[in-house]
Amino acid sequence: MSYLKTIFLLLLLFTSCSSDSSIGPRVNQDDDLPDDSDPVYYSADEFVMGADLSYVNQILDHGGIYSVDGEIQNPYKIFADHGTNTVRLRLWHNPEWIQTEVYEDPAKPLYSGFEDVKRSMEEAKAQGMAVNLDFHYSDIWADPSHQDIPAAWLEITELEVLKDSVYNYTYETLSKLDADGIMPEFVQVGNETNCGMMYTNAPVDFPPLNGCDGHWENLGEVINSGIEAVRDAGVNSDIQPKIILHIAQPENTEWWFENIMSEGGVSDFDIIGISYYSHFSDTPLSELDEYISTFREKFDREVMVVETAYSWTTENADQYNNIFGESAIESNYPATKEGQLQYLIDLTQAVMDGGGSGVMVWEPAWITSDMKDLWGTGSSWENNAFFDYDGDLHQGINFMTTDYEL
Repeated sequence: MSYLKTIFLLLLLFTSCSSDSSIGPRVNQDDDLPDDSDPVYYSADEFVMGADLSYVNQILDHGGIYSVDGEIQNPYKIFADHGTNTVRLRLWHNPEWIQTEVYEDPAKPLYSGFEDVKRSMEEAKAQGMAVNLDFHYSDIWADPSHQDIPAAWLEITELEVLKDSVYNYTYETLSKLDADGIMPEFVQVGNETNCGMMYTNAPVDFPPLNGCDGHWENLGEVINSGIEAVRDAGVNSDIQPKIILHIAQPENTEWWFENIMSEGGVSDFDIIGISYYSHFSDTPLSELDEYISTFREKFDREVMVVETAYSWTTENADQYNNIFGESAIESNYPATKEGQLQYLIDLTQAVMDGGGSGVMVWEPAWITSDMKDLWGTGSSWENNAFFDYDGDLHQGINFMTTDYEL
């Protein structure tokens, strides 16, 4: 799960409810936006304007409706039409818990499994958007607090066998996608790997992969196996994916990359990916550009914010408690549609000012519906989405088509 999602699961229990890789040239278009703005469209090569749409298929399958000015539309088309040039999608190894624990129905799709992700990639590519495929290397949410080893790998006790498993899984997944003409433009080797990968819920004799405990060499070997698989899968493809390594929050980033590169021996990657949620970070938005500039210069890599979000209301649309409440609201940005838009505009400009290469918003289409997860029915995130509580698009999405100073 995203960093904030699992870190704050307990918060949900105690918080009450409130009532080719180029996507085309940069052009001006007169699209049907929720206001009178003059939109500017960016290519993914110029600056990634991204949205994590991992939940969209599940929402559509459970009664969710997306519309623009009251007209029901394909959500992938809505995002493409309003400036999104890259769709981010999480991939779980074998999420059988969705069938057994959530829906208790073996006929349900394994959402965020291979077939579901393939479905989303086909939709995104059909709308002219690039894809960032996020390998969690887990059957469930991976984040700084949870990096559970896939059940299929629980009996592995040797590092070489684990490296081979990571390589084969990554290579075979990408090769299948490439054969179907939907190779992703970006690949994340791990999700919010602040302390490592596959180090929770692992057997005692499993190879230690927790960098926070000093096991950088083992962690580096496993990450390098994933990287090698991405490179090998792209050799004969029309698309050679850029590789992202992903850490939660800017204040953790420099330390992590220093260690994974020097102690772990990892160097063959393209992009430093960061989760940035200002309320849960020691880094104020006013300093984000400096951090990004520092990372770019020190590590000689592109830098992207691959997860972020902001609330447009603190009210709920359903009985599923929201992760972001009053305490998540910054003083300069009210919890309004205009406040959300301004926050994302300012964040994007800060990333650009620091020389960064993109911004991806986490789950801006997670509206309320009959969709279920392990903690509730509906959405704990609908107040951060780009749709009102009738499922109609609002102006928050317009940050993607703002005329920035690049």
